[in-house]
Amino acid sequence: MAKPIIQNEVKALNTIAKDTMIKGDIKSDGDIRIDGALEGNLECKGRVVLGPEARVKGTVRCRLADIMGNLEGEIFASELMTLKNTAVINGDLTMGKLSVEPGAQFTGKCSMGSAGPESAPKTQPAPVQPEAKLKENK
Repeated sequence: MAKPIIQNEVKALNTIAKDTMIKGDIKSDGDIRIDGALEGNLECKGRVVLGPEARVKGTVRCRLADIMGNLEGEIFASELMTLKNTAVINGDLTMGKLSVEPGAQFTGKCSMGSAGPESAPKTQPAPVQPEAKLKENK
């Protein structure tokens, strides 16, 4: 009898070291840990870990987030976001579920519920102004 083939999906674990500075956007299908600095947006299909020394300036989108460092910008976690006691966030947070340790700090709006791409803020068109009525000169 043949054994069923089981495929394990192994996703990459990416690490940005403490003394590394990246300027630009990052997109990853695997998990990512940042202990250095990032100026740009981060889009990750897995878990994002911002270590205690991490400094991120930009928008972060992920499935799971563990925040211990500093983030200036928005963060979207479709499932669980955990703010550890050393976390400092200046920006809006949107997540499925939230866990906050005593000592964590954030300044901004917090929205809990659906945090998928469809819940990300969308640019609203400018309100349409009624056209001024032109008076005919006769």
